[in-house]
This record gives sequence, structure tokens and C-alpha cells, in this order.
Amino acid sequence: MSDRLAVLPQYFLPKYLLTSFAGLVANDRGGRRTTRLINWFVKKYNVNMQEAANSDTASYANFNEFFTRALKADARPMTASKYACPVDGAISEFGNINEGQIFQAKGHYFSATALVGGDATLAEKYSDGQFANIYLSPRDYHRIHMPCDGKLKRMIYVPGELFSVNPTTARGVPGLFARNERVVCVFDSPHGEFVLVLVGATVVGSMQTTWHGIINPPRSKQVREWSYAEQNIVLKKGEEMGRFLLGSTVVMLFNKDSMKFNPNWKPAGFVQLGEEMGN
Repeated sequence: MSDRLAVLPQYFLPKYLLTSFAGLVANDRGGRRTTRLINWFVKKYNVNMQEAANSDTASYANFNEFFTRALKADARPMTASKYACPVDGAISEFGNINEGQIFQAKGHYFSATALVGGDATLAEKYSDGQFANIYLSPRDYHRIHMPCDGKLKRMIYVPGELFSVNPTTARGVPGLFARNERVVCVFDSPHGEFVLVLVGATVVGSMQTTWHGIINPPRSKQVREWSYAEQNIVLKKGEEMGRFLLGSTVVMLFNKDSMKFNPNWKPAGFVQLGEEMGN
């Protein structure tokens, strides 16, 4: 079956309704019912609870507490390289942005302007820069950390669809990452400005950042923006910056010539928080 045919049912699914229901289930403080759900999930997705700061599945009050669990302090050593990988996951694609176009998967590109919510001035800064798309599967650690030191400048909420972001969907849905709901975070760093985008997906109940908290819900039909120019919000390399309440994808944009990717990186390769992303 082709990827386009495989994802066809997603166009007709009530994705927002499913996502709202998943959010209710994930927040349910169901006691033994919650523990059974967590244990089922751990077994189905082969989640490594030995590296979790709290490995006792019965101690989590709801599924979201488990899903956004912290890791042991020494579980993810931080590279000394210029840029660290900000998440656990699998590389969707990475490389050069060509005249503002970002490679999604075979046959599919999306524009930097669409990704950041239509701000052509912001997107132009990355017209010939570099990008990386990393997919977080259900089994992965779902906190997002800083790839380098950064001072927060802006945050933009962009409404959109809620397609799945798994590899099959990335190959089958045109413009997926610039089509789904997303949160765009703009930072200044010692290496130049960069953008870190949290991409929503089906059953991603919400996205949150450490400085704002939960951004969605509520979901709106308009782009929303926050400016932090008058605040001094500085996050260090490796410091947590946000979380997915259920899994999704992170997209990063870097200025021209600011990134030379780790030569061991390959599309579909597995990566971990803290490993070298580039120099």
C-alpha cells in the first residue's frame, strides 16, 4: 500500500475529538485503572523505566505524569560540542534549507515561512540555513531540552491540523509539519538566532513550555504571539524548555553556516538527548 493511501483515513477521522478524549484519559486520576494503563503502555512500547527518576509505575497519579517522567540525573550525558540533540527520538530529515524550502520526506517539502506561521521576515533569516526534524515515538522521553544556551525572544502559537507525525504520515501528507498545530520558539544564542518548533499531532493533548506552562488547550483559530524582548529568560544548554503531553516532532532551524551536523547522523537514525548534534 502506498503511503498516500495509508494515511487517507486520517483526513476523515475526527482528530480534534480524539485528541480531546485522549487528553481526558491522560489526566484521569484513576488509581488502579491508571496503573493498568501505564503498565500496558510500558509493555506495548517497551519503555525503559530503569532510566526514569521514578521507576514505580504505580506511583504516578495520572498517565500524563508518567508520560512526561523525568530521567535519572546521569541518564543523558551532555556533549561538549557546539549543539546538543534536544530530545530522544528518530531523525526524520536534516540538512540544508534551500531558498526557504525544508525537506520533509520523499517528494515533500514545506516552506520556512509556513512553518513559523507566515512571518516572512523571520523565515528569511533561515532561507539558506540548516534544519533538523526529529520524531518522538510513544516510547521516548518526552521532555524537550535546549540544544545550546539561548535567550528567549518570541513564542508563536500557530493553529493547524492534528495529523499523526509518524514516518508513514510524513511521507504521505504534503507539508505536514507546517500544516499541523505548532508552537514556534525563537532564541538568540552565542552562535546566532535559532528556532525550535514543537509540532502537535493526533492525541497530543497539549504542549507546554517551562516559562509559560500549558499553551494548548485552549486551542484557537488565530495565530497568537508573545514577545519576551523586555524579559531576561535565559536557558542553558541541556536545560528543559518544554514538554509534549503525548508524542510528536521537533523541528529546528539554524542560520546559514552556523551548523555542521554530526557526521554519524543519518535519516531514520535513533538519537538521544545530549549527544552531539553538530559543531
